[in-house]
Amino acid sequence: MGRIFEVRKHTMFARWNRMAKQFARIAKDITMAVKAGGPDPQGNPALRRFIQNARAVNMPKDRIEAAIKRASGRDATNYQQVLYEAYAPHGVALLIETATDNPTRTVASVRSIVTKHGGNLATSGSVSFQFTKMGVFRLDPAGIDQDDLELYLIDHGLEEMGEGTGEKGEPQLVIRCAFADFGKLQEALEARNIAPLSAEHQYIPSAPVQLPEEQATEVLTLIDKLEQDDDVQAVFHNLA
Repeated sequence: MGRIFEVRKHTMFARWNRMAKQFARIAKDITMAVKAGGPDPQGNPALRRFIQNARAVNMPKDRIEAAIKRASGRDATNYQQVLYEAYAPHGVALLIETATDNPTRTVASVRSIVTKHGGNLATSGSVSFQFTKMGVFRLDPAGIDQDDLELYLIDHGLEEMGEGTGEKGEPQLVIRCAFADFGKLQEALEARNIAPLSAEHQYIPSAPVQLPEEQATEVLTLIDKLEQDDDVQAVFHNLA
């Protein structure tokens, strides 16, 4: 009985830790969106998107409102977005997206994590050419005529549409566009009264790398450590 309790406690802690990280990441996104485009979601597409993403991970409404209010204040933190390029063990390419108020602290932390786990930071441009920046929207497929939606969205920048799953294995519809068409595709979905479960940019690898399980585990351990860093917003990789 004690062992079962410990396993459950560990699982609950891991889930809480992941949720806290998601909330912190979205709060930073909201802060940067408000500073760039103001606190009114109706006139700020980026803010509308991040509010939708917050709802998708069950971030409480009062926390969303508090983040917007805090970002509108005179003392709001000024975050700087910095993209670091690196190689994990076994040649896996990494793009590490950060939002920081202290780049010196952030680069030192990122370098420490990467080198400690057998990787190394790379020079700007030496890794990013292996990825394409795209807009990625995830939709609830219920009630959607996928063929009709696909034909409609092609005129608004759609490049790919396919089936996917959420964190709990629930079916989702995943659509991608060139990042330059992100706003156009977001507006097209809004015109159809379709609220995405999430909307974000991702760096899609052009040539995924296959590794044996043991080596892949080393890479995934490094990625997990990076994702736990407070300044890291997302980690993209080309591990298949």
